[in-house]
Amino acid sequence: MKELSVILPCRNEESALEGCLKQIKQIIAKEKIDAEIIVSDSSVDGSPGIAKRQKVRLIKHDLEGYGNAYLEAFREAKGKYIFMADCDGSYDFSEIPRFLKYLREGYDFVMGDRFSGKIDNGAMPASHRHFGNPILSGILRLFFFARIRDAHCGMRAISREALDKLELKTTGMEFASEMVMKSVKKKLKIKQLPIDYHKRKGESKLRTMSDGWRHLRFMLIYSPLFLFFLPGLIFFLIGIETLFWFYVGAPALLGVKLYFHPMFISSFLTVIGYQLIIFSAFAKIYSMTHLGEKDERFEKLFGFITLERAGVVSLIMIFLGVFIYLFILIKWIRSGFGSLNEIKNSIMALTLLIIGIQTISSSFMLSILGIKGK
Repeated sequence: MKELSVILPCRNEESALEGCLKQIKQIIAKEKIDAEIIVSDSSVDGSPGIAKRQKVRLIKHDLEGYGNAYLEAFREAKGKYIFMADCDGSYDFSEIPRFLKYLREGYDFVMGDRFSGKIDNGAMPASHRHFGNPILSGILRLFFFARIRDAHCGMRAISREALDKLELKTTGMEFASEMVMKSVKKKLKIKQLPIDYHKRKGESKLRTMSDGWRHLRFMLIYSPLFLFFLPGLIFFLIGIETLFWFYVGAPALLGVKLYFHPMFISSFLTVIGYQLIIFSAFAKIYSMTHLGEKDERFEKLFGFITLERAGVVSLIMIFLGVFIYLFILIKWIRSGFGSLNEIKNSIMALTLLIIGIQTISSSFMLSILGIKGK
């Protein structure tokens, strides 16, 4: 077993790859590190030939995606520790000993922080430097309570033991976010190191909008609390409280009697809020069954709220809604099919029927999503 595996994801990097490999070899020899160098390649240019000439391990998988490059290499890596960086000339591989030092001292995950170091002119687009990266890193800190300044830095190192705990899944650029989020979730011991960032050689593979959206989408899916649950809970509580307020009384605002018209808005907020809460449960189940997340509290809740119990609750709500409509129908017949003022009851009945149907149908969907987890 090697002490260190240096993994380089490579897609058409022939202009910079050879220089990176030579620098890595020099550092390894100088520091007497027992290491292997792995080029995880999906190139259509001369990069594989360069790797062969430099006599490093070449994993030729031809799968597109930043995450795929690492996932393929992780399966073959033999190191106790794993060092990762792009081979486009943007990172200085003389940093390897410093990263390795902290892993040896007991840190699980060591990340580079480009914003605490020096960023060369032209190395990072202004949109990434001042907006994209800070915003996405800020969202990650907010959602996951992580003290990570540069969440998308490509230079990082991790122990094999810690890596195996993460159970990484994503295949694209969101892989960088997944590694950080799961490291925080698993309470790994994390160290951030200031590093310099240089202008890359060759053409950039980054797609600002689509890659940024993939990062954001993954964080939202992985944190349904902020995407669905909190907005849904707020809408639902406001909706249900005002719905009953208008139903049992005739409130006034600034001296103006409101009658029943605001009940339509209350019903809307109740239904939408309830649906968002259900969506948060969908997202949570998905992250547990497909992304390897563990949440004992949610597992207990999911075990308590069974399909049968949800079915009973939904049938009660549907029965109440149908009962109110039957009451209105009977009253209409007795009045000789004349005009009625039963709008409040109609809105309440409709709301109960919708929530009842949402409950039973969502219970079946949650059970389907949870099959893999069980």
